Amino acid sequence: MTDTPATTASDPRPDGYAAARLRLLHQGALTGPPRRAALARLTDQWLAALLGEARGVALVAVGGYGRGELSPRSDLDVMLLHDGSADASKIAAVADRVWYPVWDMGLALDHSVRTPAEARKTAAGDLKVHLGLLDARHLGGDDRLTAALRATAYADWRAQAPLRLPELRELGEERARRQGELRFLLEPDLKEARGGLRDATALRAVAASWLADAPREGLERARGLLLDTRDALHLVTGRATDRLALQEQDQIATALGLPGADALLREVYEAARTVSYAADVTWREVGRVLRARSGRPRLRRILGGRGGRGGFVEPERVPLAEGVVEQDGEAVLARTARPERDPVLPLRAAAAAAQAGLPLSPHAARRLAATVGPLPVPWPAEAREALVTLLGAGEPAVVVWEALDAEGLVSRLLPEWEHVRSRPQRNPVHRWTVDRHLVETAVRAAGLARGVGRPDLLLVAALLHDIGKGRPGDHSAAGEALTREAAARIGFGPADTEVLATLVRHHLLLVETATRRDLDDPATVRAVTDAVAHPGTLELLHALTEADALATGPAAWSTWRASLVADLVRRAAAALADGAAPDRRAPGPPSAEDARVVAEALRTGGPAVRLRSRPEGTAPDDAAVPVGVELTIAVPERSGVLPATAGLLALHRLTVRAAELRAVDGALLLNWRVATEFGSLPEPAHLRNDLVRVLDGSLDVVARLAEREAAYSDRRRGITHAPPRVTVAAGGSRDATVLEVRAQDAPGLLHRIGRALEAAGVWVRSAHVSTLGSNAVDAFYVTTGEGAPLTAGAAASVASEVEQVLGG
Repeated sequence: MTDTPATTASDPRPDGYAAARLRLLHQGALTGPPRRAALARLTDQWLAALLGEARGVALVAVGGYGRGELSPRSDLDVMLLHDGSADASKIAAVADRVWYPVWDMGLALDHSVRTPAEARKTAAGDLKVHLGLLDARHLGGDDRLTAALRATAYADWRAQAPLRLPELRELGEERARRQGELRFLLEPDLKEARGGLRDATALRAVAASWLADAPREGLERARGLLLDTRDALHLVTGRATDRLALQEQDQIATALGLPGADALLREVYEAARTVSYAADVTWREVGRVLRARSGRPRLRRILGGRGGRGGFVEPERVPLAEGVVEQDGEAVLARTARPERDPVLPLRAAAAAAQAGLPLSPHAARRLAATVGPLPVPWPAEAREALVTLLGAGEPAVVVWEALDAEGLVSRLLPEWEHVRSRPQRNPVHRWTVDRHLVETAVRAAGLARGVGRPDLLLVAALLHDIGKGRPGDHSAAGEALTREAAARIGFGPADTEVLATLVRHHLLLVETATRRDLDDPATVRAVTDAVAHPGTLELLHALTEADALATGPAAWSTWRASLVADLVRRAAAALADGAAPDRRAPGPPSAEDARVVAEALRTGGPAVRLRSRPEGTAPDDAAVPVGVELTIAVPERSGVLPATAGLLALHRLTVRAAELRAVDGALLLNWRVATEFGSLPEPAHLRNDLVRVLDGSLDVVARLAEREAAYSDRRRGITHAPPRVTVAAGGSRDATVLEVRAQDAPGLLHRIGRALEAAGVWVRSAHVSTLGSNAVDAFYVTTGEGAPLTAGAAASVASEVEQVLGG
């Protein structure tokens, strides 16, 4: 190794570097990546000149500087690498020759002096050092040292990836816990918050491991936008900061050519959304790869040789819905799926994924976005039900919604969404952007769905209640108009559309009235009843108010506020109920076709079955009951018909959308509205034969369903839903006791309810069953064996027993 002067005639002196740097940052025409690259080149030349000619020594840029991405106030991350042949004093002299001019310039310097062996040892014990070495770039001196360092760093990284990648993921999760999620913060840290520059760098490291790679589309643009914003932040503040403070946002927006702070935040949020989504996808892929690697030796022992024919093991694919299967912990499209012919498939796939607690595969979402055509207007009933099912899944719906949104499918389904997408909320009470707040409100509403008679309307109102934000005027009034358009397009009838519009228009009414007005003043209650004229709508508005507040943030909902709102709702409900008749329809006489089925059952002494499809559009405009396949079954009156029939349908994978049961001339008539989970409909004769076997005990439907439920439970472990609720409806009927059951829909649910009622010793005289998305809302008219209504105590006991069975 030989020492040389700090500069040569062809290299800039320190004062020359300072002047050139100022010109580049403040007077030059370069911006964005070209400016960062030019600043890196200028700095490279200066540092190389400071080092001079040398043998056995290399000056190496690492980290962000190694990537050539120097922001105006970035640290200079530099390593002096030496081969160990010179004594320590000479190495120290070379280091001083480089470090001191940098310090004299007032630049932040992150420096180290190491041999290749020392660098490798340090990297083995410090993940951040190892990450920096992956971006090592030669500046001056012996380039063979730098090349060897890079080769060793990459070889070690790939060899140690199974251990280092989980550590890298944990670092990211810890940062997220500490700094929050960039795309929801009013003053985000562009580097450390989730979705920021650190996460983008982590994705490069994952790609370098060769185990997985991030989705490329939009990622570099997002990363570049975050870097451009940080550049502007450094120039505006004159400080090395990554915090995008409120007071600087307008200036930074101007520097970037944006109209204002809100436009800046939307751009930053969109970039962070892209990085976060790419990180989610990438880490799931890393997890799958590592699980596969860890299980491979055991799999080979089980199968023998190299894992089956040709060493290939077919991954398990479990059906979830028509055209959708589970594979490797994701919902993916089935091989038989035909997206180009199935416009409902995106919503069906999303609903199935969310209900199963699975993410929707990015490849599936991308394929759906590329191939699926628009839904007809109004939407078919299946699409509307799938949307409600998706929203009713609660927390698992968030990641699925994000997958749809990332591919533009949400804005295609709901054009109103684009205006609120990534829109910031400057009220510090709000913790989310407008779009995420709407999704979070739906998540909270899913937890309150058991307390309302129309959970489908609650969930859709939750999704749309702030859809008018960012438009001129009162956002509630603007949202009302947008909701009417969206509800009609989604396929809600006029009556349901009116309810949704009322909920959106008055979603702030209860909390504002309860906290600002005197509850003892009759005018206060009248203000509510004038706006909300129906008890069912008031019930929905109460739940929406709570969901909205809970989704806003901790400061928006308290015990005091909740009690005031509940008191106001109680008073308004009493005023609305004064003189109102119970809202229950008595079943009309059976149709001629139903009468023929009943006659056939009585003639043969066994079940009679009729199966037919009802065309779209034949339901009443405001019906909550979906159209679809109609199944009519009549059985001579006897016990156990309801659980037997419901269990049979579950065995045949028929989902019950609606049902009515009633006694007609000595027979039980059951009218079902069903849909297949996947596959084709069973033949009516097959259904009849199986029902005969169930009723005579030769087909053990309980055991068969238990086997399926065990497998289902294994796959869905860890998914939680709001608990079931069974209540006695006061005044529901003069001739029977009405039990209302509200529960999460699941295969065999109606079978379990029927068995619980049978075990309680009551007689089901009639039933009205409806499934709204993922929520079952059922009413059972029960009597004693002698045909009398139950006593109050007996009714409460039966309700408790059924609730325990469903919650077990």
